[in-house]
Amino acid sequence: MKESRAIELLAPAKNLACGKAAIDHGADAVYIGADRFGARVAAGNSLDDLAELCRYAHPFGAKVYVTVNTIVFDNELDDTLKLISQLEQIGVDAILVQDMGVYSRYEASRLMPFHASTQTDNRTIEKVRWLRDLGFSRVVLARELSLQDIRAIHEAVPDVELEVFVHGALCVSYSGQCYASQYCFGRSANRGACAQFCRLQFDLKDADGRTIEQGRHLLSLRDMCRIDHLEALLEAGAVSLKIEGRLKDEAYVKNVTAAYSQRLNQIIAHSNGKYRRASRGSVTYSFSPDLKKTFNRGFTDYFLHGRKADIFSPDTPKAMGEYVGKVKEIRGNSFTVAGMATFANGDGLCFFSGERSGVNGEKLTLEGFRVNRVEGNRLFPLKMPAALRKGMALYRNNDVAFEKLMKGTTSERKIAVRMVLAETEDGFCLQMQDADEGRLLGEATLTCDKQTAEKPQRDNIVRQLSKLGGTPFVCREVVFSPADFNYFIPSSLLTEMRRKVVDDSRNEARGSRSENSNERQETANGGTLPPRYQYPYLYNAANAAAQAFYREQGIAEATALETTPERKPLLMQCRHCLRFSLGYCRKQDKAELPWREPLFLHLPDGSRYRLEFDCKHCQMNVYGDR
Repeated sequence: MKESRAIELLAPAKNLACGKAAIDHGADAVYIGADRFGARVAAGNSLDDLAELCRYAHPFGAKVYVTVNTIVFDNELDDTLKLISQLEQIGVDAILVQDMGVYSRYEASRLMPFHASTQTDNRTIEKVRWLRDLGFSRVVLARELSLQDIRAIHEAVPDVELEVFVHGALCVSYSGQCYASQYCFGRSANRGACAQFCRLQFDLKDADGRTIEQGRHLLSLRDMCRIDHLEALLEAGAVSLKIEGRLKDEAYVKNVTAAYSQRLNQIIAHSNGKYRRASRGSVTYSFSPDLKKTFNRGFTDYFLHGRKADIFSPDTPKAMGEYVGKVKEIRGNSFTVAGMATFANGDGLCFFSGERSGVNGEKLTLEGFRVNRVEGNRLFPLKMPAALRKGMALYRNNDVAFEKLMKGTTSERKIAVRMVLAETEDGFCLQMQDADEGRLLGEATLTCDKQTAEKPQRDNIVRQLSKLGGTPFVCREVVFSPADFNYFIPSSLLTEMRRKVVDDSRNEARGSRSENSNERQETANGGTLPPRYQYPYLYNAANAAAQAFYREQGIAEATALETTPERKPLLMQCRHCLRFSLGYCRKQDKAELPWREPLFLHLPDGSRYRLEFDCKHCQMNVYGDR
């Protein structure tokens, strides 16, 4: 029978607490930032905390990946290399990188796997093959790829692990290829300081200055949710399913990780041995996960099954939450809700107010309010919203009862073990084995005189050896060898042996990286060449080492926008297309356009951004225009 394929659920961690919560709620791995160079300046962590997370995760066979995936300047390169060396020493399982100067310069032991961050713009077979030939053990694919794209990459490059996003916020531009924040605000997304240009309100105007859409969030996408498509992703070749959210709180990590872990377990259970989890341990939950109850802008599966019309959220970039019903009746300072939801004092609700405008759609405003008192389905707001009307849809973006629940202990993860107590020539040996796999986890020996028991001892031995509270283990059974084992062992010695096997198991987990870690290959060209970009700054080569690396690869002109500013650069490359979203896709409809192009996005400060529609590649490009 073909060996089962290990599948990884990869969860985000803002800090140590979120990382532990992810492991507790079923993650097979977590990704987390160090104190610098981690693509999220607001989510840094000390080496001590990262080491503690490794100690917590490894007994479960779970992995810790650290993001060092910003581009770096020349004066930061040595510090970056030193950081990676320190991360290797504390037992991190892999490093995510973007900067080719960092990757090419890091020598060390070369035993720690390196993953190519999605910031390296991984959307083609050629790019993935090139990264594989350089020595990357895993490639994080662009979010925009379809199932067909993922399958084609896997079939063409089967010997590299593919990591795909399944949940969370979406950038409108291909990752690593967005320069809007740097161009407009001097805050580089490639250095972890994105100012979220794509969530702003724009006017859309044509070449004659005529307004097509006014004051709408035209680049703001919904959040990704692919929980109903996990099996299809596995069939296409994905081995790691990634949840976005390194800036999200602990409640988000708990809820989303639990939801995806449970669904993944269901898929594995009916896979007839085709798949297995990449880590160990069973999780019990004290709540029912519900993705609608944590931050989301509405959901989309994005381009997984091709282009759809529901991927963006032009009316608001904020979280709406779950639909809870419609306003049934308004009376004075209260109103009733028609629906099945129950409410609590302090709940946050919201609704859309406004009127239709523009060529296609509504100009709406999301308004929110707090519930002060609840009497059945009658709600008394702290302040009655003036725009609230009968029949309006209501959404709950802050569920007080759920948030309170998530602040407590909501799960327990344990590895079922078998304790085997055996007689030896000069005493006893205790082994702790994985009850499901039979693998030896820890061992302790006791040299002593053997005393035949005068009274039955088995119940006491089982009781002492089963006391595993405060550890990642739970004792499923105690086995005696020989079967008629009948010796007296003081409880204190049994306790000492039990502690030793637990410590031995933890030392074993700390002493070796994950089972599936591949030795990093030597950096080499391998016969493939990097893709040729139209503009030299798209290589994101911000230091001399990165530029030298690309010269060796045959790219003499590689630079970075952060170090070599352009006057009217290509700011974004987007699969999201406003022509399509407004109903004028040139591939589907050859009718005359109701405007004269080029189109421009305008901000209130007077700046504008030219749009280019690249129908050959089914892509919309956004250019600076100053």
